Amino acid sequence: MSKSFTALHDYFDIIKLQATLLADGTLSESAVREKASMFRSCAAKLIGQDTNPQAEAYGFFVPGRIEVLGKHTDYAGGRSIVAGAEQGFCFVASPRDDTVLHITDAGNGERISFSLDPELSPQLGHWSNYPQTVSRRVSRNFSGPLRGADIAFGSDLPGAAGMSSSSAMMVGFFLILAKVNQLEQREIYRENIQNNEELAEYLGTVENGQSFKGLTGDKGVGTFGGSEDHTAILCSKSNQLRQYSYCPVRFEKTITAPKEYIFAIASSGVAAEKTDAALEKYNRASRLVAQIISVWQNATGSTATNLAALVDQTDMEYADIIRLLESCEGTDFSPKELVRRFAHFYQENYKIIPQAVAALEAEDIEQFGRQVDLSQLLAQDFLGNQIEETVFLARAARELGAAAASAFGAGFGGSVWAMVREIEVDGFLPQWERKYKGKFSSGAEHARFFVTRAGPAAFPI
Repeated sequence: MSKSFTALHDYFDIIKLQATLLADGTLSESAVREKASMFRSCAAKLIGQDTNPQAEAYGFFVPGRIEVLGKHTDYAGGRSIVAGAEQGFCFVASPRDDTVLHITDAGNGERISFSLDPELSPQLGHWSNYPQTVSRRVSRNFSGPLRGADIAFGSDLPGAAGMSSSSAMMVGFFLILAKVNQLEQREIYRENIQNNEELAEYLGTVENGQSFKGLTGDKGVGTFGGSEDHTAILCSKSNQLRQYSYCPVRFEKTITAPKEYIFAIASSGVAAEKTDAALEKYNRASRLVAQIISVWQNATGSTATNLAALVDQTDMEYADIIRLLESCEGTDFSPKELVRRFAHFYQENYKIIPQAVAALEAEDIEQFGRQVDLSQLLAQDFLGNQIEETVFLARAARELGAAAASAFGAGFGGSVWAMVREIEVDGFLPQWERKYKGKFSSGAEHARFFVTRAGPAAFPI
């Protein structure tokens, strides 16, 4: 999309905003109306805080993501099938001549301010943790003078719902800092980041605290996750499902989204916050993988550093690997826990995803639905990241006629997607909502039910 909005006052022209977004062809008409309104609200918030209406301005749309398949596979070097959502964040930013960032949530008016500083101490448990973590890492990784910005953002993405709202926020703030400071023109950027896949992998390490090539890591935000979310956010294509593998990020294939179908999304209302007890549950799944790798390396002498590489490089059969894990001693987890975690990864990565993709390519929606059902069952019984609400939502969607349905994201709360015929979704969605709220009358007041096509990657406006 060509740059057509150069100053803050441009973002008040709703007709121009809608026409520009529609011309790009990546969002549906209903999504375009919502995004145009959010961009205008963000610009109004900045002008209301005394930013000059004539000031130079940049805008970005950054989507959430749908994990179709690939539960907790990315940080293990596995694969997943992802799509962008039409829900996400709108950012409007105006560069400053100092290093200060003034950031405003256009939805509630909350404002934070801080300076770009490699020694920033982010506020854990608050949304400011994400822009501050990005800002600290940028300050550490990219030498030379840096400029701050006045930034406002809005979102129609449910928070802590498994749709990667936190990762989308981090991606958005990085895109702004990169644009304001022309980071792509710096030698250190060009040496380490060659394309969007590598940018996604780098931003995954910004979140988890690891280093990426010559870009040194730090504390991150406290999660031990991978780069699936950032890859979906930066590399999705409208009306497509995309298959990637990770560690490093590798594009594997494009799958055309099934014709006549659309995603119905149910956000359970149970927060999938990566904080406190939920953070411990999320990181536990990652630590199980690390323990399996350690046991395997000690037993075989392998130097592979992720689970997929170990499987791909070994001559051992699946049953032999299971016996190895069953006989291990002196680990932080029981042999049964290690076996179940490995079995989940192996089945999801090497059996379910290939068979599901083959079914989609053959336009066999029934077989695709069966593979998704199996993925959901293994998440419940082996991965252990499901709660009663998400189990019910997936089952209820199938009972109501969805072609496929699955919980997605980190789990321990969050959302469920259902693939539904577009001509039937207006009837399906309220039935799904009534059934859910009839079962979970208390605590379901925060649930949201909505639809999205497979949407685009992040883009500037």
